[in-house]
Amino acid sequence: MGKKVCMLVTDHPFLDSRIFKREALSLKKMGYEVTMIVPRKNKYLLDIDGTPIKDRFLTPSFKYKGITIITYDWESSRAFLSKVRDNPVRWEHSGFHNQLTQLGMKQNADIYHVHEYLSLFAGVGIKHQLRKKGKEVKLIYDSHELTPDPFDPNYTEEIRNVLKERLLSMLKEVDYVITISPSIKSWFLVQNPAIPVEIIYNSPPLSNTYQPKKQTDSLTVCYEGNMDNKRGSKEKITGITEFCSAASDFKFKVIGGARFGDSFPLPQTLTNKIHLTGWVDYHAISNHMADVDAGWIDYEDLHHSLNRLYAMPNKFFSYLNNGVPVVVNRCHEMENFIRKHHCGLVLDKADASAQDYAEAFLYLNKNKSILQQMSENARAVMENKYSWEHMQKRLANVYEELLNEGATMHM
Repeated sequence: MGKKVCMLVTDHPFLDSRIFKREALSLKKMGYEVTMIVPRKNKYLLDIDGTPIKDRFLTPSFKYKGITIITYDWESSRAFLSKVRDNPVRWEHSGFHNQLTQLGMKQNADIYHVHEYLSLFAGVGIKHQLRKKGKEVKLIYDSHELTPDPFDPNYTEEIRNVLKERLLSMLKEVDYVITISPSIKSWFLVQNPAIPVEIIYNSPPLSNTYQPKKQTDSLTVCYEGNMDNKRGSKEKITGITEFCSAASDFKFKVIGGARFGDSFPLPQTLTNKIHLTGWVDYHAISNHMADVDAGWIDYEDLHHSLNRLYAMPNKFFSYLNNGVPVVVNRCHEMENFIRKHHCGLVLDKADASAQDYAEAFLYLNKNKSILQQMSENARAVMENKYSWEHMQKRLANVYEELLNEGATMHM
């Protein structure tokens, strides 16, 4: 039975929590030989916040925590990878000569596991060319997001249609789709009912430092992860804090926050109300959430993004893992989960203001018994069904199915 896995990455940082810290390390633990081929951008690998890593990982390939890391130049590969928009009959001549495809072929792996639309294109190229050499390999598309987003205004409808047609062509070569929510799974099955699809949620390992929350008269709300113009608005964090602080003992904690090249300057009046931890080690997140009472997620412009409507982000499960109820605007997938498991509050608005969120937090602060029950439900659902320990079993099953299928074919 083949045991060599090659992961292809085009956009994510190589230490990405889903790709490296959960999937790659779990596969290694299961006995697979794991290689990751990851991009250098302007000669450097990027940290999780986009900071170039200039003091280590400088050689073209290296081992890290038992995983072989092979790097390639993103800038010189992008033009070839962008040929995905060409007619598929021209792909072999126009697109498959990129570094990512060529380095992937050299690994001669049994399973190729890709993580983005463009790395899928590279994976299809590997599968095509190894087939010509007499080797059949398996291809997994790990769709962290719905790409192309059918509502994305950054592309014309014509370009979105072309990208979708090319995706459907590539899916013919995919042996298994992994994705992150039931809605995205349903979307794939509508496009291709015959393709196997598994949901592997963006869940962390179960925190072993968790302690049940002790309710006090104060309230600490948390935002974890990246801030950009569609999520984690600095203006809303400031507005929520101003509004809540006027009515209660309130603090806002930001774990992560601004990415490389950006900042979050705090108003002088709020420096003792908003605590910025900066980017912390993945395994230290639980410690930083020990004093957090509620977690905040806000996705803007939902009418322009089916992907955000269907999202189940890392931060969502990170909150639940630490017994932190989630407060979110009306995002379809998270709304369904929260209502089913009674582990947070959903504002009945797609476009919620800072004041809307503040009123929700003040409600929770006045109703501590409800907050306590939500906290217990949040932790219980992770223990019973959704932690990485449960997701890891799903990942193992996907790989076993593919390898057993391959073994059957060669009998």
